[in-house]
Amino acid sequence: MLQNESVKRWLGGLEPAWTLLDYASFTALRAPPSPAMGPIRLAANLTHDELQQSAVARNALILLLAASSGAGLKLTETGNLSRTVVAELRDRFTWPEFDRRAAFEFNKVINEADFLPLNFVRHLAQAATLLRRHKGHLKISPAGRRLIEAPNIGALQAVLFHVAFWHFDLGILRRGLHHGWLQGHVGIILWCLSLCRRMTGSRPRAMEAQILRPLQWFGLLEHREEKADSGSFARQHFYRKTRMFDRFLSFDVRLEGADTIRH
Repeated sequence: MLQNESVKRWLGGLEPAWTLLDYASFTALRAPPSPAMGPIRLAANLTHDELQQSAVARNALILLLAASSGAGLKLTETGNLSRTVVAELRDRFTWPEFDRRAAFEFNKVINEADFLPLNFVRHLAQAATLLRRHKGHLKISPAGRRLIEAPNIGALQAVLFHVAFWHFDLGILRRGLHHGWLQGHVGIILWCLSLCRRMTGSRPRAMEAQILRPLQWFGLLEHREEKADSGSFARQHFYRKTRMFDRFLSFDVRLEGADTIRH
């Protein structure tokens, strides 16, 4: 990976934390997490209050409940949610740093593609097979219905997180740049982030678009921005872990020449 020219340019000469891992752990972190074993563990027993801290889980639950009522949610001929459905859900969705008034100030009607939170959550829920198309409507699937019922609902975040980072193309948030190498190493990146107190990013970079921002949406990172300096319009972006990060993610890895590290 370090021989990739785009990777070396992106690192800017810095040596990443994952070079501390032994080879077996480094290799294992490239595989998707396992429910019962493996180096990456996702908590599948979150409480209702903890799920509410994740914009993805919180809004996915709103969408799944809406799709479980009656005939489901009406779709357009192209397979998008109808404008009526979008208008209803737009007022129910809350999303980090998304200003609905500013985003829709000049739009008389809103299509699904214009409302990123809904569009992202809908596609993610479908990729997780929690929703299905049926006779011009989007309905909750049997798997989705089981997941929103107790005691399974505590696993909603884990299911969506797993699909988002290991089976969903987050490159669409960065227009497919870097040929997918960043998301292909997400397990290693998450472990490195678990060691950090805070991170910085400058839009529009792949790390921020494909990793940091989605982690914020899942409630695992907090974000703030400041002016880069007094004479510039540039903004500097800072991220730090929330309590949910270590509650939701845990790792079982070994460092070179060290005993097993768990946290």
